[in-house]
Amino acid sequence: MKKYLSAIVLVLIVFSVSAQQTKKTETLIIKTQIYCDHCKQCESCGGRFEREIPFIKGVKDYSFDDKAMTITITYNTKQTTPEKLRLAIVAIGFDADELKADPKAVAKLDDCCKKVN
Repeated sequence: MKKYLSAIVLVLIVFSVSAQQTKKTETLIIKTQIYCDHCKQCESCGGRFEREIPFIKGVKDYSFDDKAMTITITYNTKQTTPEKLRLAIVAIGFDADELKADPKAVAKLDDCCKKVN
């Protein structure tokens, strides 16, 4: 009886350790483009980043570098993928690497934040 109980406990420990190891966090740097010089503060851009990015499923942390024009996102690989993160940025109204911003989302941005051709 003790052998069976010990075997069960050992199996449970092995499964719990392996489950913890499969939970993986990675960091992704997405190149974007902001077209005005105050977008981190304005409601149109800065507010969108703050309201949208933290609530994308799997996102653990993010930061925006306005000098390098990059968004760095730390995310759980079990909950999302780099492609889904890029598509979420596009849906907010900004380019994400090679993907262009959704025109409908861009239309909702302030005029100062839109790309001038």
